[in-house]
Amino acid sequence: MAIVKRFEDLECWQEARKFVQSVYTLTKKDNFSKDHKLVGQITNSAVSSMANIAEGFHRKSYNDFIRFMDYSRASIAETFSHCYVALDQKYITSKELDSVKAKGEVAWEKINSFISYLNRSEKWNTD
Repeated sequence: MAIVKRFEDLECWQEARKFVQSVYTLTKKDNFSKDHKLVGQITNSAVSSMANIAEGFHRKSYNDFIRFMDYSRASIAETFSHCYVALDQKYITSKELDSVKAKGEVAWEKINSFISYLNRSEKWNTD
């Protein structure tokens, strides 16, 4: 694995960023954009998936880093749940839901892989 000096270099953060963009694209749809409460909830949870990776990267403790990576996964799950509300309200189609979920699942898998790497790594596992 290449040396990572910035959170922007992490593949899981890059994939979370793509996930966030897909969520924002959905929330700009006509009917969806009018539901300000749901738009706020879904965009906040999506952004949290990305932000928690960045925040965890800059924590001084290995255990904190892992905890924030887990928060990121939880934020992806929360975003999926909000997407089902959007589907039930007919703001999005099943195809759109599947597309956003696919991007979220890629980010989720990258996060899981990175957590596994961290757990195996002597360099990171110092506390």
